[in-house]
Amino acid sequence: MSMSSLGSIETPYYLEGAVFEVFTDFTAFKSLLNMMTTNRHMLMWQIAIQEYGDNMTIIYKESKSHTNADGLSRWPLDNFKRNPAYDPEVAAKICKV
Repeated sequence: MSMSSLGSIETPYYLEGAVFEVFTDFTAFKSLLNMMTTNRHMLMWQIAIQEYGDNMTIIYKESKSHTNADGLSRWPLDNFKRNPAYDPEVAAKICKV
């Protein structure tokens, strides 16, 4: 799960003071705020979402019932062929040590 998985993290002003629901198929996310951990990755998520605590309701939704998720998070296949997000040549230049 990346930071952009919670679109609100990048644009918090849309949710400031609003009551909202987060639908997720990631079961551990629902218990994240109450979890005691020293894992840096999990702590980062706890800090990022704790400001929404009382206004945010996390609802678990099975992957099978997320019929609209791909439409919002993925490019159509024909667009991908014309404009791929990953170009091996560019990646090789950027990652060259």
